[in-house]
Amino acid sequence: MIQFLLNQELRSEHALDPNLTVLNYLREHVGKSGTKEGCASGDCGACTVVVGELQTDDDGREHIRYRSLNSCLTFVSSLHGKQLISVEDLKHKGELHSVQKAMVECHGSQCGFCTPGFVMSLFALQKNSDAPDQAKAHEALAGNLCRCTGYRPILAAAEQSCCAKQPDQFDAREAETIARLKAIAPTSIGELNSGDKRCLVPLTVADLADLYDAYPQARLLAGGTDLALEVTQFHRTLPVMIYVGNVAEMKRIEHFDDRIEIGAATALSDCYEALNAEYPDFGELLHRFASLQIRNQGTLGGNIGNASPIGDSPPLLIALGAQIVLCKGETRRTLALEDYFIDYRVTARQESEFIEKIIVPRATAEQRFRAYKVSKRLDDDISAVCAAFNLRVENGVITDARVAFGGMAAIPKRAAHCEAVLLGQPFDNAVTERACTALGEDFTPLSDFRASKEYRLLSAQNLLRKYFIELQTPHIETRVTAYV
Repeated sequence: MIQFLLNQELRSEHALDPNLTVLNYLREHVGKSGTKEGCASGDCGACTVVVGELQTDDDGREHIRYRSLNSCLTFVSSLHGKQLISVEDLKHKGELHSVQKAMVECHGSQCGFCTPGFVMSLFALQKNSDAPDQAKAHEALAGNLCRCTGYRPILAAAEQSCCAKQPDQFDAREAETIARLKAIAPTSIGELNSGDKRCLVPLTVADLADLYDAYPQARLLAGGTDLALEVTQFHRTLPVMIYVGNVAEMKRIEHFDDRIEIGAATALSDCYEALNAEYPDFGELLHRFASLQIRNQGTLGGNIGNASPIGDSPPLLIALGAQIVLCKGETRRTLALEDYFIDYRVTARQESEFIEKIIVPRATAEQRFRAYKVSKRLDDDISAVCAAFNLRVENGVITDARVAFGGMAAIPKRAAHCEAVLLGQPFDNAVTERACTALGEDFTPLSDFRASKEYRLLSAQNLLRKYFIELQTPHIETRVTAYV
């Protein structure tokens, strides 16, 4: 059985189909049809809902953290122990919520199909903002698309709702909601079981290891932003899943003198602060990693584990010399991330083995790390090419070189020939040009609808030239860049 709050109503579910999304649960099982399906792939934001989770700060204060997410990519099992809020829950005692009023007064709605999703993104923005912030508003709404109204009045509604922020019914009930969430906090393995399909929800790494050993055919579910597409887009059935989002040990970020250890189930939005503090270019790239709804769900371990050749984080992590810790039963092994990827969607992971955490070396003064993403759109788009450069330059000579790319091969991959040209050489224009030529030996990219093979190779070479220019003239640095 799993338990969660539907606004303030306790829901206990056991026999539901584990392949059921939160979107369809709301629409078909509880009659809340305000949440819409636009794309079933997390691109349009019409299905946006907000999930509240109990969180304890370092000072011991308990509060509810509200996050927007795409209900079309969220399986119901991930709600275990949480609070689900949909657009119907905002109106209170016959009065519109302040974010709804702002949308009305700023003329932010026309046909209305996308409006519930925008309202829920605004609600989450208001809950997480102390004052109007244009950058945060753009970030909060980047995952919501409107086909008729335009965005100016919606951004005006964001400003108004954050400017005139007033306590609402959720604030008034916070203590009550915290008490109810504590009362339903999971204490044992949860399960949804429809007879022919099941999803298990462990709470510890040990439980996860045991379950995965017992069900090696199970699909591991973290954020689900990739896995759920198999159900919503390809209409496949997932007979057995194991949801790892309630394993607290795999959601920790720990800092050590020489490294940062990030649990594989840590949401990308939670990774931002730690990675941005060490490597600002990593932070910049995370801002462009899909939408906020996706980053609130998608995990760093999932972005690695799905072994996509166009995943954004692996090239950066490879260039930084990151490692992963793989767990199978009581056995653990540490593997350089670059050795995890073998071929297209083929990895070094063994049966019943899972990524427990990612180890990222801390930055040093000698490092010159930069990352660049080339995509057709600035926001919420997949890379055509993702490049990461990490050189150590001492006394004008390159003493270490790590160059990695995504979108250039069947796997995220280091550019060995390029690195060999750079190593031991002065970092000047002539060496850079030789290294650019060597990229043609490292990669033979494919053509697809995102870019031609010629464009990809030329872009990779130009990004290396860009990196050289920025390091020579840091005042013109532009960091993670999109080419439209």
